[in-house]
Amino acid sequence: MIDMEDDIFDKVSEKVYAAFEKKCPDLLIMSEYVKSPSSFPFISIVEIDNATFRNSQTTEGHENHVAVTYEVNVYSNKTSGKKAECKALAAFVDELLLELNFTRTMLEPVPNQDEATIYRMLGRYRAVISKNKTIYRR
Repeated sequence: MIDMEDDIFDKVSEKVYAAFEKKCPDLLIMSEYVKSPSSFPFISIVEIDNATFRNSQTTEGHENHVAVTYEVNVYSNKTSGKKAECKALAAFVDELLLELNFTRTMLEPVPNQDEATIYRMLGRYRAVISKNKTIYRR
């Protein structure tokens, strides 16, 4: 299985922390989905699908590429400006993933039913990754 989740997470989270360390000192980024974050703002970047790209699979069944889908959740609980904070963080992550050759399939606000005081944005991104770790737009 071709797996670059850790590499992609590390690249994106490192740049987000560097860009927002002064503006959002309590920012927490994880590579797993968290229903109720303990710290805000919070970002999760998770590979939710990794499937063999059948068009390049060998006759022996070996994969040369995988089609991946990443899900990004951004949360803010600021008393004032939580929507703006979410949008700024989501836009920055979006830019980074697009630079890595991902294609955004959606990015929208999602009602946070468990806690109405939390603003949440959800994004999904797709790409095809080769066994040589090259990322292609899908």
